[in-house]
Amino acid sequence: MIDLNHGSGCLYGQDAPLPPIAAAVSSAIDAALTARNRAERPRTYVSSSGLGRDCLRQIQFDYLAAPKDEGQEFEPRILRIFEAGHRAEDIVAGWFRIAGFDLRTERPDGRQFGFAAMAGRFKGHIDGCFVSGPVAMDFPALWENKALGASSWKDVIKRGVSIARPVYAAQIALYQAYMDLPNPALFTALNRDTMELHTELVPFDTRLAQEMSDRAVTVVQATAAGEWLPRAATEPTAVVCRGGMAGGKWHAPCAWAAKCWGERR
Repeated sequence: MIDLNHGSGCLYGQDAPLPPIAAAVSSAIDAALTARNRAERPRTYVSSSGLGRDCLRQIQFDYLAAPKDEGQEFEPRILRIFEAGHRAEDIVAGWFRIAGFDLRTERPDGRQFGFAAMAGRFKGHIDGCFVSGPVAMDFPALWENKALGASSWKDVIKRGVSIARPVYAAQIALYQAYMDLPNPALFTALNRDTMELHTELVPFDTRLAQEMSDRAVTVVQATAAGEWLPRAATEPTAVVCRGGMAGGKWHAPCAWAAKCWGERR
């Protein structure tokens, strides 16, 4: 085969080394993303977004803003994914609006809608609220959006968000309860790879909302009393600690596993 790009350094069928300019640009951006993330003030409240995790001890470490284990800070690649997910909300919201939905995503002052309880020690912020729209559904309705990779997106379509991603389901139930939006929530999942959009209605699960709210109280009260909450695992090699699939659920590696098991309290 004739190499029409002779002299470019690009050869068919071979992995060429990263050009100097590409490596330099990537390095500069990664360094800036890491610095920005480290400069952000840690949360000082129990967040509704993480209450559905299995391990109460993990939630407690998060609430305490405890330093993560060495090497467990978010990699630049993950920070990029987080930012893409956040910006995906604006993209999907724009689609809804041009389709004729009245979707409210922020207050007049530009702040997100949300709630605070227990003197600000338990908080949550919603993606938005549908006031009206051109489809047959009950309004007003909570809107929760996630941007997912292809495999996670397909799993949500196959099993539904409540089974495939129980952490999201817990988040939705809490928002419906605390924001007084008992109508079925409209959950959307954007496929980051294909930009396909999955939509489903999520009925209000009052039992789940109460269970998660009680969890928040437990975390706050135990921490105030100087007590460590129980782990969800009996050994550090458990999936809930090291990360992976178990029982049809995905667990991200715990960022405090070494600290947790190293301090036998």
